[in-house]
Amino acid sequence: MRRSLLFFIYRYLIPYGGLLLVKALSATYRVRLYDPENEKTVLDRHQSLIYASWHQRFFPGITFFSSRKPIAIMISQSRDGEMVARVVDILGWRSVRGSSTRGGVAALKRLKDLARKGYKIGHIVDGPKGPFGYVKPGLLRIAQVAGKPVVPTITSAQKKWVFNSWDRFMVPKPFSRVIIRFGDAIDVPAELDGDAFEQKRVSIEQRLKELYEDTDRMWDDPVKIAAIFSKWTTKRSGHIRQS
Repeated sequence: MRRSLLFFIYRYLIPYGGLLLVKALSATYRVRLYDPENEKTVLDRHQSLIYASWHQRFFPGITFFSSRKPIAIMISQSRDGEMVARVVDILGWRSVRGSSTRGGVAALKRLKDLARKGYKIGHIVDGPKGPFGYVKPGLLRIAQVAGKPVVPTITSAQKKWVFNSWDRFMVPKPFSRVIIRFGDAIDVPAELDGDAFEQKRVSIEQRLKELYEDTDRMWDDPVKIAAIFSKWTTKRSGHIRQS
């Protein structure tokens, strides 16, 4: 009985209940895209890409990237990963189970196959346990195997809750303005020796940090924010909510 109850909770109650809450909250956000041409250019050329973001900021993307289907994401084979995979499946994403410690080789092959079929790939560069802001080698391995560029995907909210977690996880407050920004594409060569691999990893890590900091500073510029959230900008770039 107890096992059945736990199965129901992990398989249905938490995924469906949590996702319902996420969708309700996300529906109140005023979201704008910034530099959307960086995403479009890569998709026009490669038909696929790898979205790279920090664990701290992925909350606004949970529902937003459902509009980017087909999209796949690698999830660990742990018990917590099972619950995350369930949410991902409900969203209509493709969950690929594996990590650096278990099932990673098979997962990379699966991501490669999906990328060739036009699936985009979402990747949390420092998840699920950090350290915060550290780009783990997995991002580069996925890019090498899939043969697709990495596009830094930055989210920033004007008003947010900050949780006391390892990465100070952020959730935008109801009706907050939210910016989703696409950085310039980063190519990762299929062949990199040890030193070159580490240099590329560090350069991507630094680029993400710079983009997050630059995007967060936008909230201190009323003129820029007014332009980003104007109706003209919304119509021009196909943003998903009106002012």
